[in-house]
Amino acid sequence: MSFDYDLFVIGGGSGGVRAARVAAGETGAKVALAEEDRYGGTCVIRGCVPKKLMVFASEYAGMVEDAQAYGWDIQPGAFDWDVFRTKLYKELDRLEGVYRNILKNNGVETFDTRARLVDAHTVELSDGTRKSAKHILIATGGRPVKPEIKGAELGITSNEIFHLEKLPERMLIVGGGYIACEFAGIMNGMGVEVTQYYRGAQILRGFDDEARGLVSEEMCQNGIRLHLGTNVLEMEREGDRIRVKATNGDEELFDQVMFATGRVPNADDLGLEGLGVELGRKGQIVVDDYSQTAVPSIFAIGDVTDRVNLTPVAIREGMAFVDTVFRGKPTPVDHELIPTAIFTQPEMGTVGLSEEDAAAQEPVEIYATSFKPMQTAFAGRSQRVLMKLIVSKATRKVLGCHIVAPGAGEMIQLAGIAVKMGATKEDFDRTVAVHPVMAEELVTLRQPVRSA
Repeated sequence: MSFDYDLFVIGGGSGGVRAARVAAGETGAKVALAEEDRYGGTCVIRGCVPKKLMVFASEYAGMVEDAQAYGWDIQPGAFDWDVFRTKLYKELDRLEGVYRNILKNNGVETFDTRARLVDAHTVELSDGTRKSAKHILIATGGRPVKPEIKGAELGITSNEIFHLEKLPERMLIVGGGYIACEFAGIMNGMGVEVTQYYRGAQILRGFDDEARGLVSEEMCQNGIRLHLGTNVLEMEREGDRIRVKATNGDEELFDQVMFATGRVPNADDLGLEGLGVELGRKGQIVVDDYSQTAVPSIFAIGDVTDRVNLTPVAIREGMAFVDTVFRGKPTPVDHELIPTAIFTQPEMGTVGLSEEDAAAQEPVEIYATSFKPMQTAFAGRSQRVLMKLIVSKATRKVLGCHIVAPGAGEMIQLAGIAVKMGATKEDFDRTVAVHPVMAEELVTLRQPVRSA
């Protein structure tokens, strides 16, 4: 049977683009890709990239204060959202162009339209055109959702926050995950009065308790009004503001309310019904270790599978898919020991097991230190950082590494290599410290602070 393409990819985010361009450019496959929105997906257009640029922008106010403490005659000024936003949009346009050119230069045919599956080898575009392919890869990502409460439509999500016409004076952020906490820090740094509600007992559920506890303390020290054990009951418009009633009895007015209370896979309305592709409880596409669905010709990668929802993971899944299908090298996706950075303020980097998860698995020793870093201590700040290693008593392997500090994301990338390789505590000890830097503490932790 002949097909129009060897591969048809639905979704032009990081995972889909990587799979398409490598399959076409490096294996010679005939590839097409359909994207109904902007190329680059969540990460480039409404996620990692614009968020990180906003993090950078929000940190300059503190830098000015520190510079004054170091003797610089610098005076703080006002943050101009319009100037930043204009440049941000230009950068996102440039990056989308890069993604389009990558596909074009690798011979991938692109369709700026929605695509749905008709059968195991056929997709239909919005204009009714049908294309056949030997293999179909679904990489449609996910999207934020709002809770089902009265007035929820008055709020925004992480999709819309990049497109605010002006910065609010007072803002409520609802949620306790990394997206909520990152944007609480961003908006606070830009001069917005930020209140954050989270229904749980502590933010950043699933991460190491000691590390997330320090992040929570520092966020409060930075001026964020964090209310734990609190959720929104209902919202209503009152003039130009939004009146919010909370479960703790508070009733306040905010200029903006942002919900960061969850995301769902973009697996609906793809025509999967009746094809035999299994969907999970959250609506995710169920795949095996090789990203293959129950229909042999249909694969899925990235957030639409709801495995590990991180851009580099989607890219890795795309590469494994190409190796498996087009290079004849069956390659399962490796989801173990993935380094992660959370761009809260302070930043958090983590790889491996938390203290709690490790202790539930086997006896461990905890090596940790918390201190005021030299740079900010000199400037008179009370900010503290944390360096922490979780070590197996039996094997001496470092099971987890957790860092809360400026630049934690850069540090954890390199620490992640050692943990992934199975380094022991003694391997860390044998490494000569780089002095004076914060990260030297990772190789100078001599005595465990406790066993668990």
